[in-house]
Amino acid sequence: MMGPSCVRILAELFDRHPLHCTADDLILDLGCGKGLTSLVIAKETGAKIYANDLWVSAEENGERFAQWGMGGQVKPVCEDANDLHFQKKQFNALVSVDSYHYFAGYGGFFQEKILPFMKDGGVVLIGIPGLKDEYTGRAEELLSEWLSDDAYMFKSQSQWKELIGSHDRIEFVKTWEMDCFGEAWNDWLAADNEFARGDRQYFETIIRPYTCFVGIFIKLR
Repeated sequence: MMGPSCVRILAELFDRHPLHCTADDLILDLGCGKGLTSLVIAKETGAKIYANDLWVSAEENGERFAQWGMGGQVKPVCEDANDLHFQKKQFNALVSVDSYHYFAGYGGFFQEKILPFMKDGGVVLIGIPGLKDEYTGRAEELLSEWLSDDAYMFKSQSQWKELIGSHDRIEFVKTWEMDCFGEAWNDWLAADNEFARGDRQYFETIIRPYTCFVGIFIKLR
């Protein structure tokens, strides 16, 4: 894990909005980290996965996928989400867990950087840390002690829905406050990890009171 359990977040996304895929379908795992989400997506859907992350090299993830016996099903990629080089309308689905907030926090990102690569009728599932609705617009005030300059990345579900916006190809956008918050954080805080140890001191005073996980489901026409 590189943060609160990505598997817990992914499980809730799939429970609410299952992906019905075949072995010929292509899914983009955007911001896959060390590939744990890609492994689960591959096993759950049977589709071919493009596992993209900027911070973890394709070579490192490729070795890991090979060790897991998934080298033929999961393809590692290392590209900036703002400068992807896939084919137009290549993917049936996109999944992004605990990463979308790092690169997509501005209006027009989805239409310009993601939509061109999605097939007609495709779906997008996103699970990210965010701010509870009642604290909309106060991220930097409430979270700066914990996140410092990164506090601005945390937005409420209504803010994310507005940022994703509209387009002729978007049928609808649904957002919700996810139920897996406690379990995902408990898994992370119990880990023997220096970053997890750092988060423990802020959990009861900042993380639990003000933050949540935001689920986003986008259905394309």
